[in-house]
Amino acid sequence: MYEVEVKVRADHDAVRGRLEDEGATQVNRVTQTDTYYDAPHRDFAATDEALRLRRESRYESGSVVDEETNVTYKGPLVDESSKTRREYETSVEDGETMDAICTAVGFEPAATVEKERERFELDGYTVSLDTVSELGEFVEVEIEVESGVDDAREGAFVVLGKLGLDPDDQIRTSYLGMLLGGPEK
Repeated sequence: MYEVEVKVRADHDAVRGRLEDEGATQVNRVTQTDTYYDAPHRDFAATDEALRLRRESRYESGSVVDEETNVTYKGPLVDESSKTRREYETSVEDGETMDAICTAVGFEPAATVEKERERFELDGYTVSLDTVSELGEFVEVEIEVESGVDDAREGAFVVLGKLGLDPDDQIRTSYLGMLLGGPEK
């Protein structure tokens, strides 16, 4: 599975108006706490990989209605035009135990990224309005595909355009990379 993603800095109020004008459907509102791990056998920063434990809480009317935890491996970027990468993800029943397993086999927590995310659906793509602690507001347009990465990326650019955003402003650096002081590129 490939996650085709395009991310830009953007003011959420302006984008919400465009989402409404385009007939987007609000999917949900969540908070996410992502713990990223360093590998004992290779430097994930150098290989552009990530191992992440995500704890997500979904809200309705200001109350938590659902919580889940997933573990995700993200491979290196596969192109220079987006944040597309191979991704494997599965749910875990007990996030604390999964964290203990990672640590026990040598994967040490490297950093934590906290964000509030509003998800919308537009033209088959997920549009996320992300407010990331210490970084600010971003918009991500993404879709998961088995193949057809180039077409999916071009479709994400079209969705960005509908929202009044410029694909040339995209940031290929992850939130983790930005928090650790990496340049936005």
